[in-house]
Amino acid sequence: MTRIRVNSFSISIDGYGAGPNQDIDNPLGVGGEDLHKWAFQTRTMQQTLFGNDKGSTGIDDDFIARGFENMGAWILGRNMFGPIRGPWPDMDWKGWWGDNPPYHVPVFILTHHARPSFEMEGGTTFHFVTGGIHQALERAREAANGKDVRIGGGANTIQQYLHESLIDELHIAIAPVILGAGERLFEGVNLRSLGYDCDRSVASENATHVILRHKDEIET
Repeated sequence: MTRIRVNSFSISIDGYGAGPNQDIDNPLGVGGEDLHKWAFQTRTMQQTLFGNDKGSTGIDDDFIARGFENMGAWILGRNMFGPIRGPWPDMDWKGWWGDNPPYHVPVFILTHHARPSFEMEGGTTFHFVTGGIHQALERAREAANGKDVRIGGGANTIQQYLHESLIDELHIAIAPVILGAGERLFEGVNLRSLGYDCDRSVASENATHVILRHKDEIET
């Protein structure tokens, strides 16, 4: 059965999932890259992004590796795809990740501006969905073919799916960083009333990992 998951989404101690003023030089907003230091130093990320075995193993690496298991499709907000706002000025921008993005499955981008799908190296195909979160999820479920769908962010995209109680499992990593401004992950989200509870919490030297599950997921 397809499950809808958020994995390895990093937030600061003060609750921000991205810093302010995202642009070409600050893909995650000012200071946002500090949220992910715990992840980039793991062996799984080093292998995924750079093709080497130099990273660390242990708790952090286990959580990163878990996030790629049984993954059949991703959903991303448009800001996770690039810094461009409004209508597409051209089709030149192909994402933050170069010719071989780390997804290797279909990726569905939420946007208000249509754009043709295109395929990248390594099996990643970007699709652009203008019909909202339910349409994106329907298409992602179909593409996943029984595997799981991962909601990659950003914060607003995750909030939209949380408000509809569509996320089965949410793994957040609280980094020892204070941003002071940006996008709060749980802004306006009442997790308890939406049916979410903390299932597990474990800390490494670099982050505190918390897994939230929806009550329907826990009962099954």
